[in-house]
This record gives sequence, C-alpha cells and structure tokens, in this order.
Amino acid sequence: MTSLTSRLIQSRTSLFKSYTIAASRNGRYLSTDSNKIDEPFKVEEAETVNVPPPLTEKLLVLGGNGFVGSHICKEAVDRGLTVASLSRSGRPSIHDSWVNNVIWHQGSLLSSDSWMEALNGVTSVISCVGGFGSQSYMYKINGTANINAIGAASEKGVKRFVYISAADFGLVNYLLQGYYEGKKAAETELLTKFAYGGVILRPGFIHGTRNVGSVKLPLGVIGSPLEMVLQHAKPLKQLPLVGPLFTPPVSATAVAKVAVRAATDPVFPPGIVDVYGILRYSQQRAT
Repeated sequence: MTSLTSRLIQSRTSLFKSYTIAASRNGRYLSTDSNKIDEPFKVEEAETVNVPPPLTEKLLVLGGNGFVGSHICKEAVDRGLTVASLSRSGRPSIHDSWVNNVIWHQGSLLSSDSWMEALNGVTSVISCVGGFGSQSYMYKINGTANINAIGAASEKGVKRFVYISAADFGLVNYLLQGYYEGKKAAETELLTKFAYGGVILRPGFIHGTRNVGSVKLPLGVIGSPLEMVLQHAKPLKQLPLVGPLFTPPVSATAVAKVAVRAATDPVFPPGIVDVYGILRYSQQRAT
C-alpha cells in the first residue's frame, strides 16, 4: 500500500513539473493560486490605421428661397448640414438668422451654363421648382426645368434626389394640364435616373408662414384645422369626382422634415410618398 501511494505521489509530481516547464516555454509562469499570474500576457500594440473622415453631406435645394424651399433650407441648417440653394433670384430678402448659413446661387435650370457649378461637391438634391402660368410655361417650369436638374445631378454622381411634386386633384388636373403633365414627366425622369435614390413627395395644399416681401402670411390659420379634420377622413377620397378635394393639407414644416430626411437618410425607401406618408414620416423622430 505504501509503495502504491509513493508511486502516485511521484506521478503527480512529475506531471506538475511537465506542466510548469511547458508553461514557462510559453513565457508564462503560474502560481499555485489559480487566480494569480506571475507574469501577465504581453499584448502587441495594434497597428495604427489612418481612416479618412466621413464625407460631409452637402445639400442643394433648388428653389430654396421660395415658400417650401425656405422651410427646407432652415430644416437642413438646423440639422447641421452644409446647405446651398439655387434659384433665379438668388438670396431671399428675409432676414432670419438661418439665411446666413446657406450658400446662395443665382441661375436658371433652363440654362445649364448659369448653374452647373452649384452642383460641385453636392451629395443630395431637393427640388421645389414649380410654378403656374400658361399651359406651355407650366410644362416648362414644372417639367423641363426639373428634368434638366435630374439629368445633371445624375451625371455629377449625386446620391439622392428628392422632388416635391403634387397630389392628384382629379378635375383640377385637367384645368392645369401643363402643370400636372410637367410634374408627371419630371417624376418619370427621376424614377429612371435615380431608381435607388429618388424620392417623390406628393403633398396637397401646403400651409405655414409664407413670406411675401416684408409681409408674413399665416396660411396655417386655415390649413392647420383642415389638416386635423381631413387626415382622418381618408375614405372620403374614394368618392367619385369630388374625392380628391378631401386630400388633407400638410404644413411646410412637415414637408421640409420629410424632404431633408429622404435626401440624407440612405435607408429611406425610394419611390412615391403621398400625403398620408408625409404626415406619418413627419411625426417620426429624426435620426
């Protein structure tokens, strides 16, 4: 029995020595306390990698000194973006503080020589360009001008393009044929050139504070109550002939929030966003 016990002790001693020698060859010495290590592991320093800083988002707002465009510029400035605007008249006459943080360009989308440099360094575009007049003029300003902008932005490698179009108002479409045909032509061009980064917003009546010279018109006095009522009356839109007249108004602030998000959020889904989509997205917290 004594001989057997002696052999077991010698065997365990030999095993412990072998384990100690193997550990010492790896540069590590263990104490009898399993929670202690006499010499810590040596960790090689990671190689420093120079990573370039992320590209700054630069947003170009076409028609940025207009009613909707000015709200979009303000929203983009408030979100810390680099913002530029292009319009026929350039810098607006309003004196709000955000105006000083926008790069103002003057030019016409119907004359490429007057505005192409405004696209330099631009990563996304929002177009609010549109207007009323004769049928031919409305097609030109709502259609041709925007088609020119979409083509130029695509050639410059702009990532995302948001177009402020208009809701379908049924009979009104026929009376303003040039206006709506121009809008539809621009929409078709956008979905072709920006299949994965093109967003079309189709608001109806847009309300909010509108600057006319030095006077501020509070369009929200009428628009806000209508929006509250009609946004819950969606079934009325299905009525024949008069249905489109029940399209709820949206505020210029809501349109601006959704437009800027659509222009800068790479996961914002491309395609068409109707009035109800604008209302829904505008109520979500900005990312």
